Amino acid sequence: MSGESDFIGQLRALATHPGARGLEDDAATLIHAGRTLVLTHDTIVEHVHFLPADPADTVGWKLVAANLSDLAAKGAKPVGALMSYDLSGDTDWDRGFIDGLSAALGRFDCPLIGGDTVRSPAGSARHFGMTAIGEADIVPARGGATPGDDIWVSGTLGDAGLGLAIAKGELEGADSLVEAYRRPVPQLKLGQKLAPLVSAMMDLSDGLLVDARRMAEASGVAIVIETIDVPLSPAFVDARGDTRETSIEAATMGDDYQLLFAAAPRSRKHIEMVAEEVGADIHCVGIVEEGAGITLQEGGRPVPLPETLGWEH
Repeated sequence: MSGESDFIGQLRALATHPGARGLEDDAATLIHAGRTLVLTHDTIVEHVHFLPADPADTVGWKLVAANLSDLAAKGAKPVGALMSYDLSGDTDWDRGFIDGLSAALGRFDCPLIGGDTVRSPAGSARHFGMTAIGEADIVPARGGATPGDDIWVSGTLGDAGLGLAIAKGELEGADSLVEAYRRPVPQLKLGQKLAPLVSAMMDLSDGLLVDARRMAEASGVAIVIETIDVPLSPAFVDARGDTRETSIEAATMGDDYQLLFAAAPRSRKHIEMVAEEVGADIHCVGIVEEGAGITLQEGGRPVPLPETLGWEH
C-alpha cells in the first residue's frame, strides 16, 4: 500500500458523513435545500504538477481544469470555486497566473467566490489549491461497475505525458502535446450527458491502468483493458509510434483529465449519440468481469502488467 493510500485509509475513520462516500470517490456530495451539491478540492505543486519554467498563465488554467475535471466525472455543472494562492513575490508571474485563471473560469463558466492568500518561505515550491462546487441531479460513483459492463474513456491518452517530457527537453514532438499537458480541458458537458447512462464514472488523471484499478477496487470487480483499443493521437504516434509497448506507456501516463466510465452494453448507442452531440471522442477500451483487480490483454491474449500502473504520490 502506498503512503498516499495508507494516509487516506486513516482519514476514513474521520470521514463518517455519507456525503464523503468513504473517501473513495473524486468528490463529496451534500444535499442542501433539495439540491445535490458536488464538492472537490485539488492542489497543484511546483515540480510535481507543473514545472518552474511553465508559463504562469498555464498554471492558473491547470488549477481550474484539475478541479473541474472531478466535477465532470460526477456529472456536475460548476457553480463556484474558492482558491488558496501562494504569493510568489513576482508581480508579473502573479499577473500571468490570474490571466490563466480568468481564462479558464470564463471558459467553463465557473465564478470565483472566495479563498485565501499566503506567502511561503523564500525558495519553497509554489503550491495552489482550489475547492470547486458543482450541482448535479445524478452523481455516478466510482463504485458501481458491474460484470458485463463496457469500459470507456474519453479523448486520447498519453498526450500530456509526452508534453511534459517535451517541456523538460527529454523528447521532441508536436506543440499540441505540450498544450495537452499545460492546458487540459475538463469534459464537463460530456460528463453531464453521461451521468444518467453509466454505472460508474471517474476522473482519468493518474493513468488509465491505475485509475481502472481504483474503479475495480471500489466496485468489487475485475477490469480487463485491451491494449489495441487504447486511443492514441496522431501526434503521440508520430513521437512514439503505435506498438503494444507505446499503448501500455500511454495507459500509464497521467495528466490526461479525461473520463473513465463503465456502462451496460445496451447503452452503447445512446452513449455514442450523446458524445457526438457534445463533440467528444469516446473509445471502448475494455470490459468488466467477475473477480478483482485489473488485467491487460492484446487481441484477447493476456499481456503482463507493467511495473508501474500510473501516478501515485
